[in-house]
Amino acid sequence: QVPHAPSQPLAGSESRRFANKHSKKALKASLTLGILLGMFFVAWLPFFVTNVAQAVCGCVPAGFFDVLTWLGYCNSTMNPIIYPLFMRDFKRAMGKFLPCCRRSGEPRPSAISLSMRNSNSGPRAATSLKNVL
Repeated sequence: QVPHAPSQPLAGSESRRFANKHSKKALKASLTLGILLGMFFVAWLPFFVTNVAQAVCGCVPAGFFDVLTWLGYCNSTMNPIIYPLFMRDFKRAMGKFLPCCRRSGEPRPSAISLSMRNSNSGPRAATSLKNVL
Protein backbone atom coordinates (compact mmCIF):
# COMPACT_ATOMS: atom_id res chain seq x y z
CA GLN A 1 0.00 0.00 0.00
CA VAL A 2 1.14 3.50 -0.78
CA PRO A 3 0.77 5.92 2.16
CA HIS A 4 -0.63 9.38 1.39
CA ALA A 5 -1.92 12.35 3.34
CA PRO A 6 -5.60 11.94 4.24
CA SER A 7 -6.36 15.59 3.42
CA GLN A 8 -5.11 15.19 -0.17
CA PRO A 9 -6.21 11.86 -1.63
CA LEU A 10 -4.35 10.83 -4.76
CA ALA A 11 -6.25 10.48 -7.98
CA GLY A 12 -6.62 6.94 -9.34
CA SER A 13 -4.20 7.44 -12.24
CA GLU A 14 -1.66 9.23 -10.01
CA SER A 15 -1.80 6.41 -7.51
CA ARG A 16 -1.24 3.79 -10.22
CA ARG A 17 1.61 5.81 -11.73
CA PHE A 18 3.25 6.15 -8.31
CA ALA A 19 2.89 2.41 -7.60
CA ASN A 20 4.08 1.50 -11.12
CA LYS A 21 7.18 3.70 -10.75
CA HIS A 22 8.11 2.08 -7.46
CA SER A 23 7.46 -1.43 -8.74
CA LYS A 24 9.81 -0.75 -11.67
CA LYS A 25 12.48 0.43 -9.23
CA ALA A 26 11.99 -2.68 -7.09
CA LEU A 27 12.21 -4.90 -10.18
CA LYS A 28 15.39 -3.19 -11.33
CA ALA A 29 16.94 -3.51 -7.85
CA SER A 30 16.00 -7.20 -7.76
CA LEU A 31 17.54 -7.72 -11.19
CA THR A 32 20.77 -5.99 -10.16
CA LEU A 33 20.97 -8.02 -6.97
CA GLY A 34 20.27 -11.23 -8.87
CA ILE A 35 23.03 -10.51 -11.37
CA LEU A 36 25.52 -9.64 -8.63
CA LEU A 37 24.72 -12.73 -6.57
CA GLY A 38 24.68 -14.94 -9.66
CA MET A 39 28.10 -13.72 -10.71
CA PHE A 40 29.38 -14.17 -7.17
CA PHE A 41 28.25 -17.80 -7.06
CA VAL A 42 29.54 -18.57 -10.55
CA ALA A 43 32.93 -17.07 -9.67
CA TRP A 44 33.46 -18.26 -6.10
CA LEU A 45 31.49 -21.53 -5.76
CA PRO A 46 33.98 -23.59 -7.84
CA PHE A 47 36.81 -22.20 -5.71
CA PHE A 48 35.14 -23.14 -2.43
CA VAL A 49 34.12 -26.61 -3.65
CA THR A 50 37.66 -27.23 -4.91
CA ASN A 51 39.08 -25.90 -1.65
CA VAL A 52 37.04 -28.44 0.34
CA ALA A 53 38.01 -31.22 -2.09
CA GLN A 54 41.68 -30.25 -1.71
CA ALA A 55 41.38 -30.45 2.08
CA VAL A 56 39.69 -33.86 1.95
CA CYS A 57 41.63 -35.72 -0.72
CA GLY A 58 44.47 -33.46 -1.89
CA CYS A 59 43.70 -34.39 -5.52
CA VAL A 60 43.37 -30.89 -7.05
CA PRO A 61 46.25 -29.74 -9.26
CA ALA A 62 47.86 -26.48 -8.16
CA GLY A 63 47.38 -24.83 -11.57
CA PHE A 64 43.65 -25.56 -11.58
CA PHE A 65 43.35 -24.19 -8.05
CA ASP A 66 45.14 -21.00 -9.13
CA VAL A 67 42.76 -20.57 -12.11
CA LEU A 68 39.73 -20.86 -9.81
CA THR A 69 41.27 -18.37 -7.38
CA TRP A 70 41.73 -15.84 -10.18
CA LEU A 71 38.18 -16.46 -11.37
CA GLY A 72 37.04 -15.29 -7.93
CA TYR A 73 39.29 -12.25 -8.15
CA CYS A 74 37.74 -11.41 -11.52
CA ASN A 75 34.36 -11.27 -9.79
CA SER A 76 35.67 -8.43 -7.62
CA THR A 77 36.74 -6.65 -10.79
CA MET A 78 33.28 -7.00 -12.31
CA ASN A 79 31.39 -5.31 -9.45
CA PRO A 80 32.50 -1.73 -10.30
CA ILE A 81 31.42 -2.42 -13.87
CA ILE A 82 28.02 -3.90 -13.01
CA TYR A 83 26.94 -1.26 -10.48
CA PRO A 84 27.12 1.74 -12.87
CA LEU A 85 25.42 -0.24 -15.63
CA PHE A 86 22.33 -0.91 -13.54
CA MET A 87 22.24 1.83 -10.90
CA ARG A 88 21.90 5.47 -11.92
CA ASP A 89 22.45 6.75 -8.36
CA PHE A 90 25.73 4.85 -8.12
CA LYS A 91 26.82 6.31 -11.45
CA ARG A 92 26.05 9.85 -10.28
CA ALA A 93 27.89 9.34 -7.00
CA MET A 94 30.97 7.96 -8.74
CA GLY A 95 30.87 10.83 -11.22
CA LYS A 96 31.33 13.26 -8.35
CA PHE A 97 34.53 11.60 -7.14
CA LEU A 98 36.24 10.29 -10.26
CA PRO A 99 37.86 12.96 -12.42
CA CYS A 100 37.30 10.98 -15.62
CA CYS A 101 33.53 10.82 -15.02
CA ARG A 102 32.91 14.38 -13.84
CA ARG A 103 31.27 16.93 -16.09
CA SER A 104 33.32 20.00 -16.92
CA GLY A 105 31.06 22.40 -15.00
CA GLU A 106 30.95 20.43 -11.75
CA PRO A 107 33.33 21.50 -9.00
CA ARG A 108 35.60 18.91 -7.42
CA PRO A 109 34.57 18.09 -3.83
CA SER A 110 37.20 18.95 -1.26
CA ALA A 111 38.49 16.42 1.26
CA ILE A 112 37.11 18.54 4.12
CA SER A 113 33.60 18.64 2.68
CA LEU A 114 33.69 14.89 2.12
CA SER A 115 34.85 14.16 5.65
CA MET A 116 32.24 16.53 7.10
CA ARG A 117 29.51 14.88 5.04
CA ASN A 118 30.60 11.39 6.09
CA SER A 119 30.95 12.22 9.77
CA ASN A 120 27.38 13.60 10.10
CA SER A 121 28.76 16.81 11.56
CA GLY A 122 26.54 19.82 11.71
CA PRO A 123 27.23 23.38 10.59
CA ARG A 124 28.87 24.28 13.91
CA ALA A 125 31.59 21.66 13.38
CA ALA A 126 32.23 23.02 9.90
CA THR A 127 32.84 26.53 11.18
CA SER A 128 35.09 25.31 13.98
CA LEU A 129 37.03 23.18 11.49
CA LYS A 130 37.63 26.25 9.34
CA ASN A 131 38.95 28.09 12.39
CA VAL A 132 41.37 25.27 13.10
CA LEU A 133 42.72 25.31 9.55
